[in-house]
Amino acid sequence: MDPATALAWILLSLAAAAALGLVILIAGLAQVFAQAPRLAELQESRSDASATATATESASESASESASAPVALALANTSLTVVVPAYNEATNIAACLTSLLGSETPCVDWRVLLVDDRSSDATVAIALEAAGVCGATEPRFSLLDAGPRPVGERWVGKNWACSRAMEQVMSEWVLFVDADVRLQPATLRRALAQASADGADLLSLAPRLSCGCLAEWLVQPIMASLLGLGFPIEAANDPASAVAFAAGPFMLFRRSAYVAIGGHRALAAEVVEDLALARRIKQGGHRLRYRLALDALELRMYSDFASLWEGWTKNWLLGLDGDVARALAASSVVLLMFSGPWLLAPAAALLAAGLAPMGLAPVGLPGQRLVLLAALALALAGIGLQLVLRLWIRRQFQLPIRFWWLMGAGGLVVAAIGPVSVWRTLSGRGWTWKGRPLA
Repeated sequence: MDPATALAWILLSLAAAAALGLVILIAGLAQVFAQAPRLAELQESRSDASATATATESASESASESASAPVALALANTSLTVVVPAYNEATNIAACLTSLLGSETPCVDWRVLLVDDRSSDATVAIALEAAGVCGATEPRFSLLDAGPRPVGERWVGKNWACSRAMEQVMSEWVLFVDADVRLQPATLRRALAQASADGADLLSLAPRLSCGCLAEWLVQPIMASLLGLGFPIEAANDPASAVAFAAGPFMLFRRSAYVAIGGHRALAAEVVEDLALARRIKQGGHRLRYRLALDALELRMYSDFASLWEGWTKNWLLGLDGDVARALAASSVVLLMFSGPWLLAPAAALLAAGLAPMGLAPVGLPGQRLVLLAALALALAGIGLQLVLRLWIRRQFQLPIRFWWLMGAGGLVVAAIGPVSVWRTLSGRGWTWKGRPLA
């Protein structure tokens, strides 16, 4: 086989593989999301909600109202602390606290505890201002300085801040929420009701991803599709399975179970602590529940390319269980599926038109041209499938199809994240979280 023919078949094979991969991805996502359990809506009236808020005003009155409102009674009889660990979250903290403090009353005894992990920006000042605007004072809202980390001990990420917060938590339930999360008003009530109904010791909710900067538009739709397909939802919710999964931005624990597994203190050096906590819950014989909550909470992870690059290179390898081969293979697949069609289409078109690179004879045989035209058609089909994927993401995540035509560039970025993550994680060089070293 001459070089021109071999090249034509290579282009055809790559284009076919990219298109097939996208078909499998879209079909897999549709199946996963069709079967995935979702956060339930509260089946109660407005008067039921007010019953929760006023349940302690009169014992007899509360009992009377809740006789027709079992959900309100269940929520009224529990307590909740929402812990928000924050380090240099000046751009996020106001919106996060505003959404939390503006929540419908989830139960009679509830509060929000912000833990400042020694921020060097205006996080604390902005947080206090936001709480003031919401009219939140002690004990509804309180601020805790996490203080310096113990000398000689390795604490990474938000583990120290969360551990310090738990020294003050006595409520039946404790919810850890990241500062880049925004909640709908009914989210806390819905989550508590769901955890109670499920008998969960840990309820973790998958948020809807949102984008702001160009870097996010390039990368996050691809990551959302990969994570969506990779969610082991059925296995994670199966008590008989050892598979455990949780989303760090929203983790609601029964405090007794959290204490039993050792909490964040037992995982001080764990970079991906959400998965580690989920594994400990299951290993300890406790009940883990993972649900989609795309209508209840929103997550905007990064504000610029630098933070996006730092975040994904921190997590890519560890998110794939530290398996180097899988991490590199996943990057290669992303490159093929998302960047491949945009590179293969012009290459096949130019060769079919008789424009060959130096050192390669122009296409002359009809069979070669047919192969190249088939490669071009499959590459264009791959680009069309990327649009279909973005339309599906818009339907599920309410994420506009803005910049969908840059998915090829996004694929290059994600493909580069894999090997860089492997290098940083294994060498410790440049492996940071918000500038703090993880090695």
